[in-house]
Amino acid sequence: MATGHFDFARLIAVAMSNPSTAKTAISPRREEDFPEWYQQVVRAAELAEPSDVRGCMVIRPWGYGIWENMQRQLDAMFRATGHRNAYFPLFIPLSYFAKEAEHVAGFAKECAVVTHTRLEVDADGKMKPSSPLTEPLVVRPTSETIIGASYAKWVQSYRDLPILINQWANVVRWEMRPRLFLRTTEFLWQEGHTVHETEAEACAETKQMLDVYEKFVRDHLAIPVYSGEKSESERFPGAVQTLSIEAMVQDRKAIQAGTSHFLGQNFSRASGIQFQNREGKQEFGWTTSWGMSTRMVGTVVMTHGDDDGLILPPRIAPTQIMILPITPKEETRAKVLEACDKLARELRDQRYADLALEVDVDRRDIGGGTKNWEWIKKGVPLRVEIGPRDLESNSVAVSRRDQPMKRKASMSRQEIVSRVPEILDSIQQSLFERAKKFRDEQTRVIESKKDFYDFFTPKNSAKPEIHGGFALAHWNGSRESEQQIKNDLKVTIRIIPFGESEKGRCIFTGEPSSRRVIWAKSY
Repeated sequence: MATGHFDFARLIAVAMSNPSTAKTAISPRREEDFPEWYQQVVRAAELAEPSDVRGCMVIRPWGYGIWENMQRQLDAMFRATGHRNAYFPLFIPLSYFAKEAEHVAGFAKECAVVTHTRLEVDADGKMKPSSPLTEPLVVRPTSETIIGASYAKWVQSYRDLPILINQWANVVRWEMRPRLFLRTTEFLWQEGHTVHETEAEACAETKQMLDVYEKFVRDHLAIPVYSGEKSESERFPGAVQTLSIEAMVQDRKAIQAGTSHFLGQNFSRASGIQFQNREGKQEFGWTTSWGMSTRMVGTVVMTHGDDDGLILPPRIAPTQIMILPITPKEETRAKVLEACDKLARELRDQRYADLALEVDVDRRDIGGGTKNWEWIKKGVPLRVEIGPRDLESNSVAVSRRDQPMKRKASMSRQEIVSRVPEILDSIQQSLFERAKKFRDEQTRVIESKKDFYDFFTPKNSAKPEIHGGFALAHWNGSRESEQQIKNDLKVTIRIIPFGESEKGRCIFTGEPSSRRVIWAKSY
């Protein structure tokens, strides 16, 4: 599959084709109201629902199954690079944050703080907090400070390095404008935290983990991304350098899909992570952190979904193949179900992309059309129908979720068993190519400030979100112009691409520029 490198000659935006007028399962359509379309797809696919706790969500089994597959596959990639999992406390003493001023300033408005340990119930049954803590505890928004306290105890000598640890956890960032998966007060993620002997090793680690994210998102989620460095104003609080991968979803906005941070010695100094170096002198460790969250489930929805619901890349689908028995008559029901079960066993013996296939038979006694639509909306990659006539002809009807709903292929039982890895791989590849084509078509090289403003300004007041995309424009590093664009258009620098150099003039200041950067509106 393609990488995040640029071909400027190809990145010219083109008009989107007119939407189909056919009836669809999801209303409104994507081009009519993308935010509401997204919410309806999440609901129809039974991925998650809002909790009674404002800003939090309940992740339902189908949605959690997607996250489990992401977690399992990403974890294997971490282990292949030498990292191991651990777990650190949910609560962080407030004094730990105070040690790293820039870090605490970056998260202060999002922090949830525990100040009491118990509830007191009066004679009328009314409850109020009691027993105040001697020191408030912050519910972790991220774990650099609490993990640093442990590393300070573990590291004494250069022989103790590197420390390469990841944890799978929940975090809390008080969210004022929640949206399922994309922004919630509590969410699930992984956060890697490492300590190294030298600056060069820590920098190499930072880049290596970004490469892991890029490969995972590209090859497993079928999402093309651009990779690069964040501008100074967009860095993780307290970091020396933040690297990111950026994806484009179907309303042409960017989603930060994974970040990796070189922290220098900032957090080591704050936490006291010191070691005796090879010359016998005391030195502070060089640290990194990196993370990816359940936001990626939402990114998959927004990248691949259509007006009939979710479309899942086979590699992360909780079920890759759903077998649908067609049983119009009771006298043929048992034979059809027996054939479905036998086919499911044969398919489970196949492997796809080093994964054991997940194959289910929907045995529920409900209408075939209802069952079919349910799995369409949930995005299962392959639907296989077997009815009495199929038994007679030793065939099955196969439908791919990446193709029009009514398109079916008739195959023999032997053919579907032998070809299923090839078909799933074709679906995975087609989703990536479709997403990459869309992204490239909505990416534009821009040469003037006027064209830049026009690109990000709505042309149709009835559809204010259908505009923009990724803009590749020269920028000379001016924080003032960067902030002005953010104020005027809500557009930010998503990344400064790696290894790209092209002399020109900043389109905002007219001053010399050595490269183009990627600008976009984002989630």
